[in-house]
Amino acid sequence: MLDFLFSQGDELIQWQTVIKHLVLIGIALLLSFPIAYNREHNSNSAGLRTYPLVAIATCSYTLLAMDVLGDGESIGKFMAGIVTGIGFIGGGAILKSEAKSKVSGLANAASIWNTGAIGMAVAWQRFEIALIIATINFLVLRLGFKAKQAICDDEEPPKD
Repeated sequence: MLDFLFSQGDELIQWQTVIKHLVLIGIALLLSFPIAYNREHNSNSAGLRTYPLVAIATCSYTLLAMDVLGDGESIGKFMAGIVTGIGFIGGGAILKSEAKSKVSGLANAASIWNTGAIGMAVAWQRFEIALIIATINFLVLRLGFKAKQAICDDEEPPKD
């Protein structure tokens, strides 16, 4: 069996496609790092592992769907399933504290969703969309945290 694979390797494995996909997945990975660093730096539950994995997974699933399903209605349904799954992951990041009736983790959940969008945009080679999402997400987290600290009346700084 292995002899067959090695003799037919160039026909079975399209190395150009493999390299293209590796580059695209690498771009999705790189674009997720500023968001991941921000979340990790603020000691949130998701960080340097979660966000890159979400970007890689969404990019990979989208590339797979594009290659297998091609164009048409089925790819839209597949992408909707990915978005729903990311929402489920993000939902796990939201916590409600009964003591003070506060909800935390909403920025984490939204950022997980945005990281998924980055992966999908990269898979479709819409780098401008991926870069805009990554930049805006990072800036909102960075500047929004400082703004929240400035206007927050609580004694302890906001977590999210």
